[in-house]
Formats: sequence, structure tokens, C-alpha cells
Amino acid sequence: MTSTDWTTDIKGAGQYAEVNGINLYFETLGTGRPLILLHGGLGSGEMFGPILPALAAQHQVIAVDLQGHGRTADIDRPIDIRLMADDIAALIDHLGLDKPDVVGYSLGGGVAFFTAVKYPEKVGRLVMTSAHIRRDAIPAEMLAQQAQVNAAAAEFMKDTPMYQLYQQVAPRPEDFPRLLDKIGESMAQDFDYTEEVRSLQVPTMIVAADADMAPPSHYVEMFKLLDGGLRDGGWMGEGRPKGGHALAILPGLTHYNPGASPRFATVTPGFRDDQAS
Repeated sequence: MTSTDWTTDIKGAGQYAEVNGINLYFETLGTGRPLILLHGGLGSGEMFGPILPALAAQHQVIAVDLQGHGRTADIDRPIDIRLMADDIAALIDHLGLDKPDVVGYSLGGGVAFFTAVKYPEKVGRLVMTSAHIRRDAIPAEMLAQQAQVNAAAAEFMKDTPMYQLYQQVAPRPEDFPRLLDKIGESMAQDFDYTEEVRSLQVPTMIVAADADMAPPSHYVEMFKLLDGGLRDGGWMGEGRPKGGHALAILPGLTHYNPGASPRFATVTPGFRDDQAS
């Protein structure tokens, strides 16, 4: 999980919201239809730094730092995407947003997903990026690597952008080992969200890299759960998924760099604009 493209120069208006028992940090930039943007594990809104100008060119982007990440201090509860979805729903209410679109990557993709599952009346569209729905979808060697994520790994991560950014912006920089423990505990839990995917009520685009953590076939399987990829789409699109869902496999990317990719910045607003029309 390394990148040299992160930046602290977001240039958004940063503020905190006391919601759902957490002091949630977010930055707002751009104008237009609201888009809530959720980063990956051990990151913050800076993960999207290279593409934020493109995303904000036509939309109001609200980049959130999730529980224990970035400028949002941790609280006494697990790192759980279902609980963090409650935070995002509360933020939507706090800001008085009318069905914003929710775009999430990796950990943030799971949070975005459960925001749409639990609060469909609050979400316009969902973009779920590089987020698998079964733990066994990723290879055994990756599960073995995840099992090594704990406080003891903090010393070995000091040269990574995750550690360095955390030290720059976190309210309590000394909490990084605690965050590693919580992330490790979260990744160790088995899960299968197949039925939750089937229950989605908002137009959803599944996005993955062509060399993602899970194979492309897993994201195709997710698309099929949403009535996608089961028949010819038809000349007029009459055979497309009934819920307005879509699938994008981004070429030349891995699990770790969609947030820096112009391809992601292009396909995300494209889906949103298509649905809006």
C-alpha cells in the first residue's frame, strides 16, 4: 500500500462535524451536485489529491476523513464499515444534503456500500471502488499479509506515505499503532455481503482495477447480482440492468492507485452524469 502521489494540498474548506458520537473531519471544494468521497484504509482525503481538481470541476466534493484516519480522531469502537456508514448518513443529515452521490475506494468503498444499503433514501448514486464483498475473494497470500497488520508493524511503516501523512495531520499522531491494530482486527473478520448487494436500491457502479486485490471475475460476479452482464444490452440499452447499475474495469491499475488515476476521475463523473440524464 504505497504511493508517491499523495498530497496534503487539497485546497478545500476544512471543518469538523459532531455526528454520531464522532468529530468527523471533511473538506469541501467545487460546486454543483454533491459527491461524498471516502478514502481507503490507513489513508485520508489526500489519497485523491491528484484527481480532486477533476472531480471538483463540475461537482461539490465532500472529502471525509473516516474514523481514526487523517484528521478524524479515533473513538472507542471497532473500525467497522457498517458503523462508519452511520457516520456518513449522519453527516448527510448534518449538512442538509439532498441525496448526494457517495463514492468510496477500498475501505471507503465498503463504507459507501453500507451507506447505500442502510440508508437508500439518503443516497443518490453509489460508486463502489476496489471493494470486494467476500473475504475469500482475495488470494491466500494477501490474507496472510493482512494477518500481519497490527501495532508491531508501525515501526516498519515509517517510510510509507500512510505513516508520514498520519504524523502530519492526525490529532493524535501516537495513535497510528492503535489504528493498525483496529484495521488488522477488521480484516481478520470473515464476511459475505452477497445478499446486501442484491438488496441495493440505488443506481450503483462497481469499479475495479484490472489487477485489483480480487480478480476481475469477482467484480463481474457482483455486477451479475445487480442484474448486470446477464444478456445483451440491446440497441437502445433496454437490456441493461434494471436498476441503472454499471461496471467499470480500469486498465493498467492496481488496488493501490485508483485515487491518483485520471481514468477513475473520468469514469466516476461519467456514471453520475449518465444517471442524472
